[in-house]
Amino acid sequence: MRRLLILGLSLFLTIAEIYLLDAADTPTVATAAGQQDDQQPPLYTPPKKLTPRARVGGTLRGTEGHEPELVALVPDHVGLTVRQTPTLNWYLSKPTAYPLRFTLNDTQKIAPLYEGPLPTPMKAGVQSIDIKTLGLTLEPNVQYRWFVSARRNTDSHSEDIVAGGMIERCEFSECLTITSVNLTCDRESVRTNALIGFWYDAMGCVCALIEKEPTDPSLRRLRAALLRQVGLNGVADWDLRSIQNHAK
Repeated sequence: MRRLLILGLSLFLTIAEIYLLDAADTPTVATAAGQQDDQQPPLYTPPKKLTPRARVGGTLRGTEGHEPELVALVPDHVGLTVRQTPTLNWYLSKPTAYPLRFTLNDTQKIAPLYEGPLPTPMKAGVQSIDIKTLGLTLEPNVQYRWFVSARRNTDSHSEDIVAGGMIERCEFSECLTITSVNLTCDRESVRTNALIGFWYDAMGCVCALIEKEPTDPSLRRLRAALLRQVGLNGVADWDLRSIQNHAK
């Protein structure tokens, strides 16, 4: 009888211990799942009709890293936006004294719609061009090419360092009949607009969020994940290194 009581007590304690361990582990598992959801990388869905080789850039061959690198933060096809005046983003690898210019072309026209100087950035990193401040708007269903160039030789454009991409605006009313466009700017809108194919709206928003909170590592990871999906691994690596630099 005594042996049975001891066995029964041991079984009770074992079951109680398992129950307590499960109860203690449950919040931890839920928290980890929540963190995993927050860190889930965004998924960019390219448009069904792709125009390959739309991206232009970066460095001159043979410069061996001595010259600044310019990279347009765009996919290698026509990127979409729902906005009349989207923000265009590009990357500068190092500070430069070269004069910078911005050019916007309608692909159906010969003369540029706009060509003018850009302010020289004070530091390397991701830069923004707000075309609204330049008095420009995009017409719907028109493909545009845009470029940022650094003038190495004032006597010749052949030595310019050039980066750029293509953009097309989807008519607002047409886009709303297709899917739900998120016109706000927060983490969720970055994910939503990337998923439904509006690259410029997703990238413009995450860049604006990082500008407001440059030390937030989750925002850097969000942008890096988008950049990797379109093959811009070098800029993505720079973003991730920036997390470590801010942490020091």
